[in-house]
Amino acid sequence: MDTATTVSNTPPITAAKPDTLGGLSFVDKRALPRHLQQYLALQDFIDQARKVLPRPIYGYVTGGVEDNASLRGNRNVFDEVGFVPKPLIDTTARSMKTELFGRTYNAPFGFAPMGGTSTACYRGDTVLAGVAAEANIPMMMSGASLMTMEKVKAAGRTAMFQAYLPGDEERIRQTFERCEKAGFDTIAVTVDVQVPANRENNVRNGYSTPLRPSLRLAWDVGIRPKWLFGMFLKTLMTDGMPHVENMGPRVPMLSVGSKRDYGRRDRLSWKHIAFMRKIWKGNLLIKGVVDKDSVRIAREHGLDGVMVSNHGGRQLDGTVAPLRVLPGIREAAGDKMAVIMDSGFRRGTDVLKALALGADFCFIGRPFLCAAACAGEAGVVHAVSLLMDEIDRDMAQLGINSVKEMSKEYLMPMTGAGFL
Repeated sequence: MDTATTVSNTPPITAAKPDTLGGLSFVDKRALPRHLQQYLALQDFIDQARKVLPRPIYGYVTGGVEDNASLRGNRNVFDEVGFVPKPLIDTTARSMKTELFGRTYNAPFGFAPMGGTSTACYRGDTVLAGVAAEANIPMMMSGASLMTMEKVKAAGRTAMFQAYLPGDEERIRQTFERCEKAGFDTIAVTVDVQVPANRENNVRNGYSTPLRPSLRLAWDVGIRPKWLFGMFLKTLMTDGMPHVENMGPRVPMLSVGSKRDYGRRDRLSWKHIAFMRKIWKGNLLIKGVVDKDSVRIAREHGLDGVMVSNHGGRQLDGTVAPLRVLPGIREAAGDKMAVIMDSGFRRGTDVLKALALGADFCFIGRPFLCAAACAGEAGVVHAVSLLMDEIDRDMAQLGINSVKEMSKEYLMPMTGAGFL
């Protein structure tokens, strides 16, 4: 009998072990709702979100700064690193479970902080927090969220908080006390936003904070009815006008005359980090670091970790890609500090490359936000499933049973000496 035409009565096998996703289980692609079957990879959600989100919102979510050199570099650097798989290894016991700050998660990635998440999806921050908790992966909410930290933490037990803070001890104290009352145990202080970035793409796309009513904005919104009715009007009817809720004075999402006033971030310095370490007993990180000397100083200040990041290519254009400096950061951090990386992740292979180069954990933003914009909670669940599926398959093909096995010996520069 021609085996190529044999029909099997065996039930379809899910893409990976059912317990990997912590109760959600992997989605059998043949059983997916029709509207989700088109999404085969994280980038698909980003591409499709262009059709869902108004131009100003899409540009804000996906754009970088100035010439987008860092934005491109964050992706291109992954192509400089190739794998050296080890065959004939029994990998049937493989698991991607990963520990961070004493807690074991079901995968080595989580949701990165993203400002304005709830401009892309109805109650987007709680959608991400809820899926993260159910999947048992971390979600770091942004200080620029349009939902209160209390609501987000209540929606997801694995939520962490990312703070934008000025060099003002009283503002710092107020934020940290509020975080403690809300139940957060981990705070990441962003340190690469000393002044607003030159985001020319926002100007070209008509985005501002807050959004200014105009005929152009009305047109951009009107031709995206899914967003207009499923996000904006639904939010107005149930929650009222969204505001930036966790950064000092509340600023509405849509306003003619309101202005942001979040204090002098360019005054923030190491003395304020020392003050934070004194008053905060939970996990404390700084986010937005690509300089290994800064990591050494952070270690001397008793910080629990660093987030290696160039803000997703959204601050200083031309800043080096985090993956490129990761080995040096790992060395400077030592064994006791956690090294987390964000910026540029799109594939399971990207995550494994970062782990091999010294990251303990990876945080990913834009693809999951776009998944929420495209298909809400179901979209985020599917996106998480896709990435876990990739990592599981990649581990088998590399010949590893644990993500802790990833090291430089599994990598090689694709061309020349590279940065390994």
